Amino acid sequence: MSEKLRDETAAERAEQTREAVTLPLPLPENVMRLPSADRGEKLRVLEALLFAASEPLDEARLAEHIPEGEDIQALIEELQAFYAGRGINLVRAGGKWAFRTADDLSFLLQRYSVEQRRLSRAALETLSIIAYHQPVTRAEIEDIRGVATSKGTLDVLLETSWVKLRGRRRVPGRPITYGTTPAFLEHFGFDDINDLPGLDELKGAGLLDGNLPPGFSIPLPDDTEDLSEDEEPLEDDIAADELASESDEHFEAGESRSGDDSAH
Repeated sequence: MSEKLRDETAAERAEQTREAVTLPLPLPENVMRLPSADRGEKLRVLEALLFAASEPLDEARLAEHIPEGEDIQALIEELQAFYAGRGINLVRAGGKWAFRTADDLSFLLQRYSVEQRRLSRAALETLSIIAYHQPVTRAEIEDIRGVATSKGTLDVLLETSWVKLRGRRRVPGRPITYGTTPAFLEHFGFDDINDLPGLDELKGAGLLDGNLPPGFSIPLPDDTEDLSEDEEPLEDDIAADELASESDEHFEAGESRSGDDSAH
């Protein structure tokens, strides 16, 4: 091969290499590349916001920093696809977006995590009842559990910000009703309250006995912010004092019942 021909061949290969380097990487089939020339800059803005945020952000908050009319959902999906195979993933929880350690790498960070106090069995049972039966009162929780709820169990759940005071039941005594919060969804990795496991899933996990009574069912959870027909608004100025009084009354009454949380 002549020297001139070798030079032309080398030049062609170099040009092909440059073209291959500059060509964009293909995106997943379900993600469309945005046509705007500044797409990359918009992705960088979203990336910076999500990285620096102290809490998950919803699409409305993110859209405030992107020109009006842009497809914020498409931007998020492209950013999510970009991080899909990395050490951190962009995930949606409680209707909001945040960066999280990839599930298969979480074990690496266990040694660096802050050790937290585990919830008691009574607190976990109470939290589960609230999640599935909300809005629910303290008396209704005790009826479902079949045991008195000791003083402080609900206080612990309120302190975690997983449970909130919703309103009052329209019955004599106007007891306080409880429900879950977006923080509950975010902590347990649920995007929506309907992501809670159903009857078949609970059975499969061994959390329910296979010999259940006929007609047994799991209620459909509903954490809507709107009060139900049998609820009325909660007066914030007296809620705390009345909650403390209600705790004392139920604890004293629970001492005379057949059992309480101390037995669990």
